[in-house]
Amino acid sequence: MEERKENAIWEFVKVVVISVAIVLPIRTYIAQPFIVSGASMEPNFHDGEYLIIDELTYAFQQPKRGEVIVFRYPLKPSEFFIKRIIGLPNETVEISNGKILINNSELAESYFSEVVGTSQNINIKMILAKNEYFVLGDNRPHSSDSRFWGALPKEKIMGRVLLRLWPVAKAGIL
Repeated sequence: MEERKENAIWEFVKVVVISVAIVLPIRTYIAQPFIVSGASMEPNFHDGEYLIIDELTYAFQQPKRGEVIVFRYPLKPSEFFIKRIIGLPNETVEISNGKILINNSELAESYFSEVVGTSQNINIKMILAKNEYFVLGDNRPHSSDSRFWGALPKEKIMGRVLLRLWPVAKAGIL
């Protein structure tokens, strides 16, 4: 009886060690969970949605315009934000009269099912450096983003949104 108990304990320990050995590197270097907090990304992402962030892709390729990313807020790195990439390194981003211009060409935003206006009251012109991005929330009137705190340094980017797991009805690859 004692030997059976020791075998059961040993088997449990092996399962735990193997699980940690598999899950920990994946969670640390490849993907991690993120829960949306707030309304800054509506109508595309809502408060309480459970997402999986791909942390590996940007080790092999540069972030692209239109991708939704999770990053450490530059003014308070202990906080995480979710926003959409609008401007890429070395580009000039201008917001004027509610329109977004990238290098003097108006940005077409096909990821909205409905038109979401950019504030008419804000006029910005920003030239991005080599490793900087301009990010905006999809819910422009209710988003703290590059319009207010400046360009996002690449090293603050955690990864891109890959999957939505919750709510189940909206689950899928993004």
